[in-house]
Amino acid sequence: MNKFMDKKTARRQIGKLYLVDNVGSLMIAGASWCALLAARGFSTAAIGLAESIFHVASMIFEVPSGAIADVFGRKNTMIASRVVSVLAALMMIFSDSFFLIGIAMVVSALSYNLASGTREALAYDSLKEAGIEDEYDKFASNDLVIYQITSSLATLLAGAAIALGYKKAYAVDAFVGLFAIGIAASLREAKTELCKEKSVKKRFKEVARESALFLKNNSKVRLIIFLNAVIGAVSILILFFLQARLPEMGIEKALLGPALFVMGLGAAVGAKAVEYIKPSRYRNICIFSFACVLFALAMAFSGNIILAVIGGFIGAFGDNFIEVRTDIMLNNMIPSEQRATLMSVNSFVFSVVMIVLSPILGVLFTL
Repeated sequence: MNKFMDKKTARRQIGKLYLVDNVGSLMIAGASWCALLAARGFSTAAIGLAESIFHVASMIFEVPSGAIADVFGRKNTMIASRVVSVLAALMMIFSDSFFLIGIAMVVSALSYNLASGTREALAYDSLKEAGIEDEYDKFASNDLVIYQITSSLATLLAGAAIALGYKKAYAVDAFVGLFAIGIAASLREAKTELCKEKSVKKRFKEVARESALFLKNNSKVRLIIFLNAVIGAVSILILFFLQARLPEMGIEKALLGPALFVMGLGAAVGAKAVEYIKPSRYRNICIFSFACVLFALAMAFSGNIILAVIGGFIGAFGDNFIEVRTDIMLNNMIPSEQRATLMSVNSFVFSVVMIVLSPILGVLFTL
């Protein structure tokens, strides 16, 4: 085996990363967890609290998990992420109280954190090692499209998940997660300068020091991360709470899955549109995406199911349009040795914003 990846190997690696997302996001219970909690009798406020628990845990785990990926390797961290996702599904099966659900949400957050930033870093550095990092733009777009389509397919089965009941639905998720573990195990590690340092302690110190200096000296990066987090948090919370609100608005149970699927397609279209729309100033992208999200919020309170679904589609479009553009910009600006850590900082800020907004929108959607 060659020490460095050639183009063929790097592109094969990208294909495997697509497959990890494809399989990993086909979890029907995870995609419909709000609807499942609502079906179990939990209030919208309780669901909002569960979301806050997830993001408090995510905030705690995010940056350390990114450092773990940089220090111990992105492949190992991807495998760990999939293993923990199976554990989270199993814990949800045996949860019979909100307290246990809260613990399962913490474990689920750890699974998310271990993959967050790690997948992107492994993709970018694999392509960079083969000298084709200019293909990352296509990966960022396609990866999010695949994720949105497969996760939307999972939400399309929301009715089936509710019909199965939460225990059987999460059992399906655990089974699917086992396939994702196998795919992650077949990935190949990308080489960075940090790999040459044998001392784990020194690796952690190097990652922490250089990441902090980079953020301190790059105000543009800080602003991009914050704006992307605010827009993304509002959009995602709208879609989450619409899972519980649409039935209250009178939508038939059989149509809930298709409605969520249509809204998810908006995210896929927004991610793919980045490839075909000429890059604009980031400020203009922010204004456009924020307008899409505000429209979605307004339509959620229109009382009209069709308008709410259209609004969800447009809001998801704007969210993923700016998310892909942000991902591309940040990866082009961030050093390889701290890539997973700094991309995790991006997710960390998102979690902080979600913690603040989750209970606020939870109460708002109960009015």
